[in-house]
Amino acid sequence: MTALPDCRTLLLESHNGVLHITLNRPESRNAMSLQMVAELRAVLTAVRDDRSVRALVLSGAGGHFCAGGDIKDMASARARGSDAYRDLNRAFGSLLEEAQHAPQVLITVLQGAVLGGGLGLACVSDIAMADHQAQFGLPETSLGLLPAQIAPFVVQRIGLTEARRLALTAARFDGHQARRLGLVHFVEEDPQALAERLEDVLQHVLCCAPEANAATKKLLLASAGQPSSELLDDAARRFSEAVTGAEGIEGTMAFMQKRKPGWST
Repeated sequence: MTALPDCRTLLLESHNGVLHITLNRPESRNAMSLQMVAELRAVLTAVRDDRSVRALVLSGAGGHFCAGGDIKDMASARARGSDAYRDLNRAFGSLLEEAQHAPQVLITVLQGAVLGGGLGLACVSDIAMADHQAQFGLPETSLGLLPAQIAPFVVQRIGLTEARRLALTAARFDGHQARRLGLVHFVEEDPQALAERLEDVLQHVLCCAPEANAATKKLLLASAGQPSSELLDDAARRFSEAVTGAEGIEGTMAFMQKRKPGWST
């Protein structure tokens, strides 16, 4: 197997052709920092051409998958101006593109918070399974922000009508609702059942030839149409404008101060 990069925000474990990748920032519910984005992209690059790695299993430590983008990174970017916000946002879009096109079968195991960028990662997985109590949502507009890089992948996954409802209300929903929306494929009632489901799915994946799976995935994605790099570039620009505008400043400050923003009733 290809040598894997050293990671501070990820736990990596490989056996029987499966690479388990655990988001490991439990103190922040595995919020997606710029470092975590960079490390995930490095891992995906390292294994891209390695057909001994048949599947990638992405999960989160501490009972949560991912609570979205790291607000602390946004605060750090503020000092560097709007271009820093755009680049920060666009880096996550690049991660989503690379995860979407990984030749391996990408499986997400979703527990606890699956918000914002975490929901985006679920949307680019080939197979998604969730705990019934997992909490999904697109909270960006409640912070005065945009689900900029995530939106095209959410639309592709669940359709425009439901994506509009969820993004424009910042509504939370559980694993059963995620299954009805087509966001996840399996919903289980406890961690043991989730682990058993993962084992069953992996057995099926490992019955398939790795090159055939990679080629089939590429064909299926091409058949469905893909979010374009130009669209994601424009989304990053719009995100930068939002986060440096009056609503973005008020929304992120309210989040940090644990209060409602001025527009919230």
